[in-house]
Amino acid sequence: MSNFGAKIRQLRAKKGVSQSEMAKEIGVSAAYLSALEHGKKGAPSWPTTQKIVHYFGLIWDEAEALQSLAQLSRRRVMVDTGGLDPRATRAANLMARRIGHLSAADLDALLAVLDTEAESNG
Repeated sequence: MSNFGAKIRQLRAKKGVSQSEMAKEIGVSAAYLSALEHGKKGAPSWPTTQKIVHYFGLIWDEAEALQSLAQLSRRRVMVDTGGLDPRATRAANLMARRIGHLSAADLDALLAVLDTEAESNG
């Protein structure tokens, strides 16, 4: 399950609605919503994300946080390292080849580095 999917499930539970009910209201199939929640589909489109935001009545920070989670749920990611330090190209290629073999602890450590860098650069 993606972080986006977990958040959708949490919001649904809080509102007390089923996947089928929510899917009907936002104009998607229950199968698609289930796949989003379970991380079997990548990031939803911008319009779909907006429908979800409005469905739950999210505003300001909550809406931005959900939109950010949606973008971070993309399953296929392209990294353009053109013009960067050659080490960036090496790191991107190694990540692409080895991401599936990293332990949970390794992933947590990598995310901690990336999250710290993101926070310091806004």
